[in-house]
Amino acid sequence: MSEPVVPLVTGADVEAAARLLDGVVRRTPLEHSRALAERVGGPVWLKCENLQRTGSFKIRGAYTRIARLTDAERASGVVAASAGNHAQGVALAARELGAAATVFMPETAPLPKLAATRGYGATVHQLGDSLTAPLVVAREFADETGSVFIHPFDHPDVIAGQGTVGLEIVEQCPEVATVVVCTGGGGLVAGVAAAVKAAKPGVRVVAVQAAAAAAFPASLAAGVPVPLASMATMADGIAVAAPGDLTLAHVAGLVDEVRTVTEDQLSRALLFCLERAKLVVEPAGVAAVAAVLADPTAFAAPVVAVVSGGNIDPVLMLKVVQHGMAAAGRYLSLRVRVPDRPGSLAGLLRELAAVSANVLSVEHERTTAQLDLGEVEIAVVLETRGPDHAREVQAALVRVGYAVSEG
Repeated sequence: MSEPVVPLVTGADVEAAARLLDGVVRRTPLEHSRALAERVGGPVWLKCENLQRTGSFKIRGAYTRIARLTDAERASGVVAASAGNHAQGVALAARELGAAATVFMPETAPLPKLAATRGYGATVHQLGDSLTAPLVVAREFADETGSVFIHPFDHPDVIAGQGTVGLEIVEQCPEVATVVVCTGGGGLVAGVAAAVKAAKPGVRVVAVQAAAAAAFPASLAAGVPVPLASMATMADGIAVAAPGDLTLAHVAGLVDEVRTVTEDQLSRALLFCLERAKLVVEPAGVAAVAAVLADPTAFAAPVVAVVSGGNIDPVLMLKVVQHGMAAAGRYLSLRVRVPDRPGSLAGLLRELAAVSANVLSVEHERTTAQLDLGEVEIAVVLETRGPDHAREVQAALVRVGYAVSEG
């Protein structure tokens, strides 16, 4: 017996969601990126859903879903599970539609997302270190209380609401050739693909997942959702262990390619958006940009990359920026052996100043077994202008006789 065909969200469904959301959500801007365009060889635009209400695209799907509940269902309240962005979208949509909201979030959820969700009026409970446990408990809560479970991605109304991002893209950039979309559970890319393919079937839609939380490749190969055994990514917003049946069907039927990006590529892209696009983004929200930066010739222009969210914890931003600086060759960690006598450190610092390397930290090590008697190892962290400058710094030290190693 053949498997039942899952009905896909249509372009008409997305257009109906757009009418429902008119006046509720912001029509977010497309910002041209000259720096990305130079790499790709044609126009590249950023769809700035980080500037959406609640700081991400999630309000689109959450509001569409809750608005289509009956009055009795809304009176029973709604419940959701989320790492943060869906939580905020559900909380705000519920408040505007007069429904009580309860949200289950991981214990690792960023503090700003927790505070914002509570600020929109939701009751928040925390458990587990990923979205898996909150999803289970939220469904149990719905069964016990009669609240309506608002799935973060696997529902036609949610997909249709998220698809309004794609509808706006084809209206704002009619000549678009490639749309690149950050992907976790698949609600956004499913909706965007439904809208884009209905309007312009020839446009290529590319889904991008964090390599350390990429559930779609194995699920597509198996034809059913295959849960990941573990996930370890800074991109909490797309750390989803398995797609849903509905989102998997959309990706299989409408999405042209699924790509993955590494943690280094995510951090570099976040730094790129801060420095070159002047956009505050979160790691999950920058996955599409990371994919374009990593392999620019793979995307036919004009390209639109969806920046899906900007709700980043400032503490995480500091860490990611530092990681991005290191990944981009802007930070250089060296270990230099020098004679253990007065003036050795001053001499090393003079050489570093001569090649314009900014010293961020210095440590001495005298107890390593590999050191000869009368030697000291100096560990320095330097700020450089990039990979070429980093190589120049190392070469300059070697030329004057220093024993240098990275680390």
